[in-house]
Amino acid sequence: MTASPDPIQAQLIAARRKQILEAAVKVFAEKGFHQTTIKDIAREAGIAQGTIYNYFENKTALMLGIFDSMNETDRREESFTELASGDVREFMKAYLRHRLTLLRADNFEVFKVVLSEVMVNKELRELFQRNILEPTFAIAETYVQQWAAQHIARSVDLSLTMRAVSGMVLGLIVEYLIGDQVLQTKWDELPDFLTDFILDGLGVK
Repeated sequence: MTASPDPIQAQLIAARRKQILEAAVKVFAEKGFHQTTIKDIAREAGIAQGTIYNYFENKTALMLGIFDSMNETDRREESFTELASGDVREFMKAYLRHRLTLLRADNFEVFKVVLSEVMVNKELRELFQRNILEPTFAIAETYVQQWAAQHIARSVDLSLTMRAVSGMVLGLIVEYLIGDQVLQTKWDELPDFLTDFILDGLGVK
């Protein structure tokens, strides 16, 4: 019989991973992906260099861990299940508010690290596409397809719709980062505005 996972041990592992990832984000932001060493990250985290290898194989694995943290990948299926079981509009407002607030809370450091490296690193770009974007799009498309079948939303090109929504949010974040004063002033209004803009466009009742 397989032993049940120790919940306390799982919490300790999760806490250590978070500590390492937070250190990696800070050092990557300061020095860039290629100039950063595992030793630099270990020093920032206040742990032995060898400890990092117990959790992440290399810097690429660390960056994938940052991707997962930014995307909250471990909650992805749960989030979309909540979307399907409740009020679509209220859920989306709450979800966007949560994600956009998190981004601003860390001064967009995670996003800046990811964007700067993904744009120039082909391996990471392919991993990000395969491990983060494609699974997220696939789940989201399933639910929008269900809405259309139930006549909750109009029928649309699902693949283009998901990419249009993702691209719009990405573009707004970039505009914020380059200093758009309207977005910096009205950032807290975005979740409600985007929800109505997206769902009204989909014809969600």
